[in-house]
Amino acid sequence: MAKQQVELVFSFLYIASLMFLLVTCMVGNEPEPVDDITCEDALKALMPCKPYLDKSEPKPTGPCCLAVEKVKELANSTQVRRDLCQCFKKAAPGMGVDPQRAKALPESCHIRVPVPIDPQTDCSKVEFGRYYNLGA
Repeated sequence: MAKQQVELVFSFLYIASLMFLLVTCMVGNEPEPVDDITCEDALKALMPCKPYLDKSEPKPTGPCCLAVEKVKELANSTQVRRDLCQCFKKAAPGMGVDPQRAKALPESCHIRVPVPIDPQTDCSKVEFGRYYNLGA
């Protein structure tokens, strides 16, 4: 009986090892997602920042700063960053965003962002790997 239990344990370990290898190989071969966030998703995610951006509140809240960090993490390629840059430039005036508050947001949240927050930014020149608001 002890021999059967040992064989059963080894069989289980063998199957578990094969499953681990299979899962590891499958995950390792998946391509990296490129477009993790859309313009609409980013704007929705940043809604906690609206009171700060439209001058209703004197400083950004914790949920606002968390939203900025989340959007920053999801902007994981040059094209996504350029798209979001263009998105924010188009949406900001209609949402009553104060440009100076928008520029100050990353520093106020102590976050370095991969896209310069400035209505004068040429979004087609946003680079991947470069961060702005380095004083934050």
